[in-house]
Amino acid sequence: MRRMVLSFTTSVEALNWWDEINESVQWQDGIFYFLCAAYALVSTVALVQLIRIELRVPEYGWTTQKVFHLMNFIVNGVRAIVFGFHKQVFLLHPKVLTLVVLDLPGLLFFTTYTLLVLFWAEIYHQASACSKLFIPYLCVDSEGARSLPTDKLRIFYVAVNCLMYVIQVGIWIIIWFNDNSTVEFVGKIFIAVISFLAALGFLLYGGRLFFMLRRFPIESKGRRKKLHEVGSVTAICFTCFLIRCVVVVLSAFDVDASLDVLDHPVLNLIYYVLVEIFPSALVLYILRKLPPKRVSAQYHSIQ
Repeated sequence: MRRMVLSFTTSVEALNWWDEINESVQWQDGIFYFLCAAYALVSTVALVQLIRIELRVPEYGWTTQKVFHLMNFIVNGVRAIVFGFHKQVFLLHPKVLTLVVLDLPGLLFFTTYTLLVLFWAEIYHQASACSKLFIPYLCVDSEGARSLPTDKLRIFYVAVNCLMYVIQVGIWIIIWFNDNSTVEFVGKIFIAVISFLAALGFLLYGGRLFFMLRRFPIESKGRRKKLHEVGSVTAICFTCFLIRCVVVVLSAFDVDASLDVLDHPVLNLIYYVLVEIFPSALVLYILRKLPPKRVSAQYHSIQ
């Protein structure tokens, strides 16, 4: 009986601690400014890496690698600004403006990281078509490259992203004119669905490319590095998008789990560190290698 009383007392104290932090203005400011600083750091790292790549291969225009780092710089920079002005953001009127400011960087995050899925899908289909894979890039002859379905993959990538933004803007417009819990619920479920699709995309093409590299007959240091790179990025991105999906669904059904309010700083800290800051930092570190000065046909400009 005594143990039960002690356990109950401990639980109550823990809840009180959680509530005290959430209701404390000092804790709110400290947590949100920490998120601001963390996002600013990741954004700066992405910008520095983009500049290094541009100085290394300026003649190849906007490659997939450069666009990926540019998008990381923008996404994390926007998040840093949002959390730097958190008091104004969470108190915007009408409420839809707060939703736009908080959700738009998440959509840009989806666009940024599904660019990796597109890149891996292109590699996988090129390798399947020419059966001439080497590490760390693919060797594709010009005749084979013209027959590969990479253009269709890019069209599909652009179409999916455009459709996502159109639907989301439509939801925001509806909330603007008719702010009700049902529309907000639909909006959260939509975010959860696209997060789940992104997780599936990483699992599908990251997994396919990983096992293709494992079947590559020649053992080399480059092959091992590429296996580690693809496997690590796949696991990180799959996990972060899956966590985003689960948390957003939970917040749709439970108001106490909402992320769009000022008095849930601890929940915001855990969520954004797990689904954006930590994954972005890890992926940027894993993909830190600069492209060779003389690059293969796979390292091409985005048309």
